Amino acid sequence: MFSLGAACLRKGGWFPGCLGQCVPGGQLREDPARSAGFHPSGSVLAVGTVTGRWLLLDTETHDLVAIHTDGNEQISVVSFSPDGAYLAVGSHDNLVYVYTVDQGGRKVSRLGKCSGHSSFITHLDWAHDSSCFVTNSGDYEILYWDPATCKQITSTDAVRNMEWATATCVLGFGVFGIWSEGADGTDINAVARSHDGKLLVSADDFGKVHLFSYPCCQPRASSHKYGGHSSHVTNVAFLWDDSVVLTTGGKDTSVLQWRVV
Repeated sequence: MFSLGAACLRKGGWFPGCLGQCVPGGQLREDPARSAGFHPSGSVLAVGTVTGRWLLLDTETHDLVAIHTDGNEQISVVSFSPDGAYLAVGSHDNLVYVYTVDQGGRKVSRLGKCSGHSSFITHLDWAHDSSCFVTNSGDYEILYWDPATCKQITSTDAVRNMEWATATCVLGFGVFGIWSEGADGTDINAVARSHDGKLLVSADDFGKVHLFSYPCCQPRASSHKYGGHSSHVTNVAFLWDDSVVLTTGGKDTSVLQWRVV
């Protein structure tokens, strides 16, 4: 099962991992969804909207658990830590708001906010041990953060050998090779790593889906290229067992399934 936000088919929209039930569109009719993320238990879904509001939804009953607001810009990414103890909320106001999480994702408390980016937050990945997270921004910055203190980690040694739970950031050492010669920083909208850590898929502005080996560290790495969308591809995700890749289109408003063989 997977969930789609009301704005997920636009460029930079959201396409999450596949853990829970679909979100009822009526909840967000006047405040379209822009991002979403499941609690590790799969029982709660956080949904960010275009106005700075974000919601917690019960994935079984579709009941609204809570509503919060951080600023008045769109929430571009919401992501629970792998251990379920934190929730990071990335906004177009250049900040990442960090919450502590209790009761299986049903109760959150604001811990602080991470300030340091000079442009809006675009992508976010957590470390496997939940000790830190990394963010990309609209001006192509890569910053690392300690969720417990909401402070930036400036020591490269501290994150050099870090293992990441996901690879959705389009900028970083492990995905360096996805960028072709002459590409600008907006050509690739999304990436996703398979759960077994062997494959990487990218979604670009030219309607193409590229399949790479992971890690993808060599400049202009070779890939298998696939077409199917008639416009830019906004997001991409592997199913939980890596058997299928799902992609969302922009103007074609489609969801395509790609079998991994």
